[in-house]
Amino acid sequence: MQSLFSLLKYLKPYTFFAIIGPLFMCVEVGMDLLQPMIMQHIIDNGIATNDTSYVVKMSLLMLLVAVIGLIGGIGCSIYSTKAAVNFATDIRQDVFQKVERFSAKNTDQFGAGKLITIATNDITSVQMAVMMTLKILVRSPLLFIGSVIIVFISAREFFSILLILIPLLTIVNWYFMKNAGKLFRKVQEAIDKMNTKLQENLTGIRVVKALGRQDYEKKGFAEINEEQTRINTSANQMIMGLMPVMLFLVNIGVVAALWMGVIKVDNGTTEVGVILAFINYLTITLNALISSSHVLMAITRAFPSAERIQQVLNTKMDIENKVESYEPSSIKGDIEFRNVSFSYSKNGELVLKGLNFRARQGEKIGIIGTIGSGKSTLIKLLPRLYDVDTGEIIIDGKNIKDYKLEQLREEIGVIPQKAMLFSGTIAENLRFGKENASKEEMEAATATANASEFIDKLDQRFEHVLTQGGNNLSGGQKQRLSIARAFIRKPAIVILDDSTSAVDALSEKEILNTLYQEYEQSTTFIIASKISSIMNADRILVMEDGKIVGAGTHHELLEQNNVYQDIYNTQGGKEGMIHESASN
Repeated sequence: MQSLFSLLKYLKPYTFFAIIGPLFMCVEVGMDLLQPMIMQHIIDNGIATNDTSYVVKMSLLMLLVAVIGLIGGIGCSIYSTKAAVNFATDIRQDVFQKVERFSAKNTDQFGAGKLITIATNDITSVQMAVMMTLKILVRSPLLFIGSVIIVFISAREFFSILLILIPLLTIVNWYFMKNAGKLFRKVQEAIDKMNTKLQENLTGIRVVKALGRQDYEKKGFAEINEEQTRINTSANQMIMGLMPVMLFLVNIGVVAALWMGVIKVDNGTTEVGVILAFINYLTITLNALISSSHVLMAITRAFPSAERIQQVLNTKMDIENKVESYEPSSIKGDIEFRNVSFSYSKNGELVLKGLNFRARQGEKIGIIGTIGSGKSTLIKLLPRLYDVDTGEIIIDGKNIKDYKLEQLREEIGVIPQKAMLFSGTIAENLRFGKENASKEEMEAATATANASEFIDKLDQRFEHVLTQGGNNLSGGQKQRLSIARAFIRKPAIVILDDSTSAVDALSEKEILNTLYQEYEQSTTFIIASKISSIMNADRILVMEDGKIVGAGTHHELLEQNNVYQDIYNTQGGKEGMIHESASN
């Protein structure tokens, strides 16, 4: 509950809308309460006495009251909706901005599926709760209190019916709300699981099909879907069960009123109009309770959603700028790892263990190792996607944690193993690397990445539109654009994480040769699975089990390092290298 109340601060900028909406609702409520009284007078003072002019006059008054009530209802809907929608928009914006600032470890803590659910379903749930509160939770108590007061004043003989029904309805409401709240928490958790499964399958659909695992994945999704269906069915049955019980109690009240009314009309102690007015007020009173139950259901659903939203907003950032961050005019790229160790979880196994090495400005460092040796993890520490557990990383004599994050990352060009492109034009994708990049800069970057060849064949060249993920390009074309996007900012530090694996051998050689020539001053890390990709590097680091077990040139390592020799031999040895050279 506290989480939901904490989110109400987002309503503050829309206080005017949040106040004027319920005020319009007060007008509608007043008109709704007048109508049964007018109807009572029409029946008792007009129809019963055959006074046609009185009936016409009061009917016109009733029509006017209805129109005023309509205006009040429309006004309430307009302003309440504005308040609730803007409230949700601001929360969604803050959630997105918070997630954008998450470190990789923060993101791992939630998982992509849960974050998507929070940014969509959960915020919509809270928005609906606020909207219904402004529109109905004001209306229902006023109708309820107004009806009870009017019945007490004008139809006291029927007041006992209300005294019996109201506690019964309140108890029923409380019982259903209490149980529904528990179920809705489970519903949200089930939706998280389903979204995660969907995301995994949509992202890896080609792998699933290539490995023929559709049936296995269908079975896995069916199990999650069945669990979600079961929990959702229970929650909705709880909600739907409330209405029949409430209506049953309402109908008992109406029957009791009619029975008492018939007796009193026969005795001459009341009039027909009074009975009809009471039944109307009884219906209004009980409908107000039913409407309140709908709002309470929405609020009940919003409680777990608000908790999850607050979990994101209150997450302590794993990586943040210092109060006084270091902002040099430029970064040269002299890098040193001092006894660096790292694990992905707090008490997990170390992935990197006591790394020590130095890369001087402009040096081209190749990194190779067996699968799981930690080579890709190592380069994730440079742009501070993760922070070291122990030890320190020094750039130009300063601890990496002292730098302003934005400037540090601006000076690092990362080219991931799996190219990630966005829907939009090629130019828009390149400008992810440099926002104000000119056409000349795009031409130069794509030429360096050997991407000009296929771009020049496109009718619209840089204005060619890419589908989501760049799926209308081949794997090699996507990788070249990814490389060009990193090159366009001319970074001081370049990181290629097995980035040339998707391009042919000739393109790889051209890209690396251009990199060595045109980015001579950039410190470059080339993570590779093939020795041929790094054999011309100034220095090669050999990794195994999270440690650096060798360092030197290609020829030095062939003579001195067993791990490097094993990798070399598994790739065909000298014949393999000759074959690679021939391919090039």
